[in-house]
Amino acid sequence: MNLQTKRLTIRPFQQGDLEDLYAIYGNEDTCRFLLHSVWREENKEEKFSEKLEANLLTPRDPLSLACVYREKVIGDLSIWYTGMKDTLEIGFSFNPSYGGQGFATEALRAVMEYLFLEKNIHRIQANLDARNAPSAALCQRVGMRREAHFLQDYWNKGEWTDSYVYGMLASDLKEKVNGKHHD
Repeated sequence: MNLQTKRLTIRPFQQGDLEDLYAIYGNEDTCRFLLHSVWREENKEEKFSEKLEANLLTPRDPLSLACVYREKVIGDLSIWYTGMKDTLEIGFSFNPSYGGQGFATEALRAVMEYLFLEKNIHRIQANLDARNAPSAALCQRVGMRREAHFLQDYWNKGEWTDSYVYGMLASDLKEKVNGKHHD
């Protein structure tokens, strides 16, 4: 998958993207609400090789996409099948240095539209730590609705955490495009 938006190129990761991605996942604040720990100098190449290998979305294999702005990777979108027919989950992380400029919204919208319209996906969902207010706001900006708030349902990094499930259907996008849904 290769997409071009107004400001971004969205593509699978390439060998030269390691340091840009390490700038994202080597940051404690960025990784606070993620399921994995912060990347370290000693494991960054191993972690990055997983991103390089995730270059084709199949029912068994996830897809990791680099969000590139002016030849610098500023974000990572990960997409995988949930096991339910035509349903995907999406995760995202962006370099905080580029926050507040609409890049994450632009990237997520473009990928979701592509998946709904070109790949005939029925549903896309995002599961996130309920304390992650910026990610919740991003989900809402792209038209996802909060469908669930689970209390202390996930054990992560030594504590029980609440989680939110956001979702969007292909029909939601079509309604929005046809002017039946207004933000």
